[in-house]
Amino acid sequence: MSSERIFLASPHMGGLEREFVKEAFDTNWIAPLGPNVNEFEKELSEYVGVKSAAALSSGTSAIHLAVKLLGITKGDYVLCSSLTFCASCNPIVYEGGIPVFIDAEPESFNMSPKALKKALEDLKVKGITPKVAIVVNLYGNSANIEAIKELCDSYNVKIIEDAAESLGSTYKGKMSGTFGDIGIYSFNGNKIITTSGGGALVSNNDEYVKKARFLSTQAKEAMPYYEHKGIGYNYRMSNVVAGIGRGQLRVLDRRVKEKNHIFETYKEAFKEIDDIKMMPITEGCTSNQWLSVITLKEESKVKPTDIIEALEKENIESRRIWKPMNLQPVYKDNMFYNHNENGISVGEDIFNRGVCLPSDTKMTNDDLKRVINIITSLFN
Repeated sequence: MSSERIFLASPHMGGLEREFVKEAFDTNWIAPLGPNVNEFEKELSEYVGVKSAAALSSGTSAIHLAVKLLGITKGDYVLCSSLTFCASCNPIVYEGGIPVFIDAEPESFNMSPKALKKALEDLKVKGITPKVAIVVNLYGNSANIEAIKELCDSYNVKIIEDAAESLGSTYKGKMSGTFGDIGIYSFNGNKIITTSGGGALVSNNDEYVKKARFLSTQAKEAMPYYEHKGIGYNYRMSNVVAGIGRGQLRVLDRRVKEKNHIFETYKEAFKEIDDIKMMPITEGCTSNQWLSVITLKEESKVKPTDIIEALEKENIESRRIWKPMNLQPVYKDNMFYNHNENGISVGEDIFNRGVCLPSDTKMTNDDLKRVINIITSLFN
């Protein structure tokens, strides 16, 4: 049996990336601006169907600018999905805001409209008016954005849609990341497409994007010398890595198909194992299936760590589900609204029982069989 490393998810080049990067070298555009940046923004906007985009150094920097653009300052409360990576909520704190965490729902593993409603009603009683909600689309699956948007609109709460993991997914025929006031994408090395490191802020509000670009280049005023009336950041994407992004965009649809093939292969392989359940897909969503996720029955003799350790012994990478933010020591004192009336939260339950399986688009069918055989052998 081959012992070649199988990764959870890793960069998968399509070939055209070299041409765009070479162009940057040939024209000496080795800077955080240039033709590749401009074209990448244009092509990304056209792909997802928004007016404009700002190409930035990371998804985290994009969320930070979004938080700033929507007016979050010291003491402001911001609603945020709890079952997510810390990059979704840390930028709230950068601006002095206070994250309020909202539990997941079993139907999507994303923000629970029920818990959100509970939070909005309770905060109103407490005299707290949240300005913004950061809604995450986990592992490529869309949140129940229609119900969430209806609630947010009724309380005049703006939405940042964290689509860091869901580029290429759709919800009711519309591209993920385009439902909020501002949308966020990540092009980190393990995402469905990559620029090695990078992200983007998108919006149908041109002013938001224009201001994001301004802030991402140290807030330099349009003067013949360096004039600064406010604080900016070094967040602009490099022209070199934007070239990688342009090549990657051209294979995005292919990667979505490949990710879905991986998911469906696991689903078929595990259909007779009662203890394994595939991550649900939100009604109306076509997921990019960035990572294929399973949950195990609570009473299963096989635990997530058993699967992870068995795979690692064979040089195969897998990992636990994100540990919810309300369980993180750094956020232990923040408000949290549970989807359930009592007992542990949905997010904690998913964390306890979930595993992210290898979802690398470079895997062969033999690699997939190897992963499946190791997992199924644990249940025999």
